Amino acid sequence: MAKSRTELMADRLRDLQATTPEIEASAVVSVDGLTIASSMPVNIEEDRVSAMSAAMLSLGERIATELGRGVLEQVHVKGNAGYVILMSVGEEAVLTTLVREGAKLGLIFLDMRRTADDLKRLV
Repeated sequence: MAKSRTELMADRLRDLQATTPEIEASAVVSVDGLTIASSMPVNIEEDRVSAMSAAMLSLGERIATELGRGVLEQVHVKGNAGYVILMSVGEEAVLTTLVREGAKLGLIFLDMRRTADDLKRLV
């Protein structure tokens, strides 16, 4: 039986986490804050991550536009325990990742961009 688009997206998220162990969790979220697909540990509330991702994306887009920085490509937040990184997946979704402290962000951004490009074909 063929896999659904959501299952294919979840598989791609699991692949991202398997090849990039610094990424602890990931999700594809619609711009309205709904989870499209995710690979989250049980201790993380998926709905909460989705809602906050949409809010961060909206604010990031507004800041980029109003301050003349062009089209928003990514948002990242650094805390003392790691990062939350959002990257656009086309016009209707965002790839959200939770990344461990000490990760090499250049490699994370590269792996996320490749994943976002793959996911764009599925959204």
